[in-house]
Amino acid sequence: MAGTSVLQQTNFFSPPADPPQFSELNLRLKEQQCLSLLKRCKNLEDFKQAHAQIVKWGFFWNSFSASNLVAACALSDWGSLDYACSIFQQIHEPGTFEFNTMIRAHVKDMNFQDALVFYYEMLERGVEPDNFTYPALFKACAWLKAKEEGMQIHGHVFKFGFESDLYVQNSLINMYGKCGEIQHSWAVFEQMDEKSVASWSAIIAANASLGMWYECLMVFGNMSSDGCWRPEESTLVTLLSACTHLGALDLGKCTHGALLRNISELNVIVQTSLIDMYVKCGYLEKGLSLFKKMTKRNQMSYTVMISGLAMQGHGEEALRIYSMMLEEGLDPDDVVYVGVLSACSHAGLVDEGFNCFDRMKSEHGIEPTAQHYGCMVDLMGKAGMINEALEFINSMHIKPNDVVWRSLLSACRVHCHLEIGEIAAKHLFESNSQNPGDYVILSNMYARAEKWVEVAKIRTEMARKGFNQVPGFSLVEVRRRIHKFVSQDTSHPRCGSVYEMIHQMEWQLKFEGYSPDTSQVLLDVDEEEKRQRLKGHSQKLAIAFALIHTSKGTPIRIARNLRMCSDCHTYTKLISIIYEREITVRDRNQFHHFKNGTCSCRDYW
Repeated sequence: MAGTSVLQQTNFFSPPADPPQFSELNLRLKEQQCLSLLKRCKNLEDFKQAHAQIVKWGFFWNSFSASNLVAACALSDWGSLDYACSIFQQIHEPGTFEFNTMIRAHVKDMNFQDALVFYYEMLERGVEPDNFTYPALFKACAWLKAKEEGMQIHGHVFKFGFESDLYVQNSLINMYGKCGEIQHSWAVFEQMDEKSVASWSAIIAANASLGMWYECLMVFGNMSSDGCWRPEESTLVTLLSACTHLGALDLGKCTHGALLRNISELNVIVQTSLIDMYVKCGYLEKGLSLFKKMTKRNQMSYTVMISGLAMQGHGEEALRIYSMMLEEGLDPDDVVYVGVLSACSHAGLVDEGFNCFDRMKSEHGIEPTAQHYGCMVDLMGKAGMINEALEFINSMHIKPNDVVWRSLLSACRVHCHLEIGEIAAKHLFESNSQNPGDYVILSNMYARAEKWVEVAKIRTEMARKGFNQVPGFSLVEVRRRIHKFVSQDTSHPRCGSVYEMIHQMEWQLKFEGYSPDTSQVLLDVDEEEKRQRLKGHSQKLAIAFALIHTSKGTPIRIARNLRMCSDCHTYTKLISIIYEREITVRDRNQFHHFKNGTCSCRDYW
């Protein structure tokens, strides 16, 4: 359970054979001197001297002195957990404070299982826990994802009457969130008679740990409406992550402002989170500006900037930042190279991509992972080098995984290469892929080739395996609120005015020569039905809603969960001319900036 030391093998802890004779007052003064010496310890050597003095004068057998010894050694930054354990084991009847100290110390030292062992020993010895016992225990359960143990200890909280303690409740919310039991987090939160800033932070973090970003913003909105809470730095950073994932730039700007108002100096981690938010919300200029103003950059700062530039299609600028990183003396890791290779892929820099791939191995000794190989396949696939991509996969030094084959399958879809697409899909299916998207892509390729029997087979197989196609949706931020639209949406409160706007938009599009690309509707239906289905694509609905509810000239920003179809791409380019709007669409891991009828991707995506 715990380490031991040579102290256990000696009589070091035995009371002095002939302790000096002093009056009770003098002994108390001496004890205070020893405890004062203990408080002034700056390292383990200092502590051992203070420890020796306490033992010499016989104060170790005083529970107060023993408790202070354990706490100082176990919880100080310079402390030794093994040494603290040896002191603890010499205490004949350790109480609640001593056990709490050892539990906290093991959690601090990331020895989470040992923390639970100390708790069970505490119960076995009949030592009753208090409200300070449980926050550390729930933190240990959260790290271990030990849901069952956490629920058992939650039962003990009720048994000992601490279910209404604010700190215990906050740690419960966090523990259940980290264990994926968000409904239990909400149950604890909603039953609280009194909530603190930490309570709101805990429930926001619980939602964030499960990727429930929209819910994070909703909870923060409720927190703000109370009007009396000043959010913590960790909460604001979580909100930045939510804004990053949802593409909520205006809310991200508000969060940035709150950080500046509440924190005197932003550290590297917060600055990097801000850069990440701006570049992934499509505001590349602001992200670059913050990056250039940083007085100190770390590897993560460079990784975020390179990946952000990659998403925006600025491959050459990403390579320049990469060179800047090397000049600064920072060594790239495998994550940096994923960003670099992605930048080459998005910008069509084939030769540069191969050079970076070779340099990664030869100069930096980084063995390519499946992600790196996937980037290279994506690079060749986007450039139409489908046969070369297959040869590259067959020459890999590691077994190709789903990431690699999926990159090839996606490239085959774009370039309508059904034969090699079937090979990629076959490997994915043989690996028991649980991604419905793999089946959907192959089904759509068969549909484009009008092989309806094959389409039916794929759809039947999906139904047999219980796979459901993930519905496409688009998020648009209007007046600091996120609005979500799905294809053919009729659930939005303003859907009537949205479809009326769609009708007006299509009427004007005709004058620009727009003709719906019905080949994008991969269903065996007539042309009129295909045109109606294209009209209801989620991106078009989101654009219509934004045009209605924002003033002329206001940029429109949309985030999608699925790849944009070519009809939506053409449609958005023309809308940017007609309504004189800049429209930014985040298409999963790539940005499209539409302005004056052109797209930043140069139709290369």
